[in-house]
Amino acid sequence: MKTGTTSILRAASTGTLFAVLMFADAQACFAHSGTADEQQACTPDVFRLCSAQIPSEDRIVACLNKNMAKLSPACRAVMKGDSPKSKSREKS
Repeated sequence: MKTGTTSILRAASTGTLFAVLMFADAQACFAHSGTADEQQACTPDVFRLCSAQIPSEDRIVACLNKNMAKLSPACRAVMKGDSPKSKSREKS
């Protein structure tokens, strides 16, 4: 019984570590583009729709564009360039 418990704990620890590393990769990827608000708007959609594309920023962006109709309203606004950062960049 002790061996089974150890195996379960090891598997749970491995799963937790994998989730943490995956999240860290996504955060590192998003560190390259967008404001903190834009990143926050799209991170859930990336995990939900495009997790297989992590950590490639180009592939994530392509995936989000492909799934535009499925994006949350906040992320859709970011992707369409309707965010305040995008508008200020266009005027500059």
